[in-house]
Amino acid sequence: MDRIPQAPAPADPVAPQESIEDLRAALAESQRQVQELSAELEETNRGVVALYSDLDTQAEQLQKATEMKSRFLAYMSHEFRTPINSIRSIARLLADHVDGPLNTEQARQVGFIQSTASEFADMVDDLLDLAKIEAGRVEISPAWFEMLDLFQALRGMFRPVLTNPDVNLFFDEPKGLAPLYTDDRKLSQILRNFISNALKFTPRGEVRVSVETVDGDRVRFSVADTGIGIAPEFHSSVFDDYTQIGSSLQKRLRGTGLGLAVSRQLAELLGGTVTLESALGAGSVFSLTLPLRLPRDGAPADSLRPTQDGLRG
Repeated sequence: MDRIPQAPAPADPVAPQESIEDLRAALAESQRQVQELSAELEETNRGVVALYSDLDTQAEQLQKATEMKSRFLAYMSHEFRTPINSIRSIARLLADHVDGPLNTEQARQVGFIQSTASEFADMVDDLLDLAKIEAGRVEISPAWFEMLDLFQALRGMFRPVLTNPDVNLFFDEPKGLAPLYTDDRKLSQILRNFISNALKFTPRGEVRVSVETVDGDRVRFSVADTGIGIAPEFHSSVFDDYTQIGSSLQKRLRGTGLGLAVSRQLAELLGGTVTLESALGAGSVFSLTLPLRLPRDGAPADSLRPTQDGLRG
């Protein structure tokens, strides 16, 4: 007997309904997760806004504190100048025997007063320079001048202070170098800081100042000494504010630790950089690299031409 084919069993009417419910449940769960993520994101955004607000407040407070410090340093420096100058003037009168001769001990004490007052004056000058730089009140006045004139002026400045017979100060004559267009006062101040620092930490030997052109468009000044040198671990911080290297000689010498920091900031204002090469016990070389022509009011350096301006006093 032929078998009669049977019709396929009807699909379970419950299955589609269960699939729809599963989809709805999954959609609801996704929506819930999205809402949670949105809430978390909104909370995070509020936190970021609050953080930026705190940072702005702290930055404003820091700016105010910096301005107050700069004003205090400037005010203090100006107030100290008058008594320091009075002390130096009186000591000079005594040393010149204006009121009569001094015995050996009196002359020694007057010399001590003069050296201490000079050190104090240098500290005040460093503090005042730092205050001006931080307040953005340092004006750059470039002019053309010969480097030979600069070296002659520096030689004259340091001749009276070379009191250590075991140390010689040499200036290598700059030969064949073109005139330099930059702020000669700021440049002279940087080199004076380098030379003073070298003389201070060179008990015997020599301090040599030289200059050379670099890559045709820059000039590098170097102050090399045969002094105590600086250990490598201090090289990265020696140009930071108030930094003083721990050594037996350093402990016997007073200072603010600002001279090299001021030099670095002045070099940056002149478009240059300062570097150090040194080894403990083997002397140091402090270098300043500047562009040969500091642009003036945005004018290209090549468009500038030298005049007959000399080194300003």
